[in-house]
Amino acid sequence: MLSKLSGKISIKNKNTTNCVSSILNVVHKRHISKDIRFGSDARTAMLTGCNKLADAVSVTLGPKGRNVIIEQSFGSPKITKDGVTVAKSIEFNNKLANLGAQMVKQVAANTNDKAGDGTTTATILARSIFQQGCKAVDSGMNPMDLLRGINKGVEKVLEYLNSIKKRCNNNRRDI
Repeated sequence: MLSKLSGKISIKNKNTTNCVSSILNVVHKRHISKDIRFGSDARTAMLTGCNKLADAVSVTLGPKGRNVIIEQSFGSPKITKDGVTVAKSIEFNNKLANLGAQMVKQVAANTNDKAGDGTTTATILARSIFQQGCKAVDSGMNPMDLLRGINKGVEKVLEYLNSIKKRCNNNRRDI
């Protein structure tokens, strides 16, 4: 088999073919132009994706949450009430909107991995933090000061939750 990369290269086995194919893909990807934006334009576009994803996921919240029908590329549509499943199924054509959605998807996936539930609540909280953070930065707040403030807030909430938690045994009276 022959492949081109600065001329002809003779390929003798499948592993070498995969390696050359990977190199060609990397070379090809380096020539794709990037859409680079800064400031409020970038934040607004990312927030659009975050909001659309959170809107789709938020309808599944709680015991009275509604089902979402997800179109699949093959087979019948999928019906679910699981926030992380809804989040994972959403992609946007706009790269910056998709980037905002990807950040929220990561929050939902991390919550699912660590807790196994609460992905919809985590998505709604992530959207709110992102919205308020964008407002603060747009009004002139230093993003690093904002991050430090969020981290301090997380510490305080965790301290409070640890102070009120009750350990449960298998004893029904403890519950």
